[in-house]
Amino acid sequence: MANNNKNKKTESKSSSKFIFWIIGLIAVGILALIVFGNQSKDQKESKGINIDYSNQPFLGEESAPVSIIEFGDYKCPNCKEFAQGVVPTIQKELVDTGKAKFYFMNDSFINVDSTRSAKFAESVFHELGNEAFWKFHDLLFEKQPEDPQYEKIDVFTEKFLIDTLKEMANDQEVEKVVKHFQSEKSKEALDKDMNYVEKLGVTGTPTIFVNGKKFEGQNMDDLISMVEEASKEKK
Repeated sequence: MANNNKNKKTESKSSSKFIFWIIGLIAVGILALIVFGNQSKDQKESKGINIDYSNQPFLGEESAPVSIIEFGDYKCPNCKEFAQGVVPTIQKELVDTGKAKFYFMNDSFINVDSTRSAKFAESVFHELGNEAFWKFHDLLFEKQPEDPQYEKIDVFTEKFLIDTLKEMANDQEVEKVVKHFQSEKSKEALDKDMNYVEKLGVTGTPTIFVNGKKFEGQNMDDLISMVEEASKEKK
């Protein structure tokens, strides 16, 4: 009987050791998955996200090695300040020097005016081209009311947008844009931008990306440094 008990104790100890090692191996496996998963995530983030820049309005030379994107909303007061106070410096320091090209993509989230103006601007781009788009783009920000309460009301009505376009285009051009807009043909272009808003995790406007990486800097020098670093990575 004593021997049987001893054998049972031995078997019990062996079983416990076996279970211990199995648990240990599982834990190591889980840890490895976490570590490699995080490494894969970090590597993906360090490389940025691939973005389809085709059929997007931009400033600069298409051959520029670095792509800067501003996600903006025509109803956003901060975007107006950025368009009038920062973009000219970006153009002078980075675009005109051939270091980067600058894209505008829509993050239309404030109210129906945001979506309407974005679609209309996309129709301008589609029908009249890149140069006309930027003229209209700048006009919209110029005409953005100063009253902070305006965000809650409709300002960028269809009539307002058409009248604004008439300031820079002839009747035939206006007719082409309005026809494109009213037929909802610009919805696909806006949806493409909004898909990137979700994919890139954009949470406010204006938000800047450089070659698919979010700009987290504080000033123009930080942006220039990020562009220069991105240019080195392309070589």
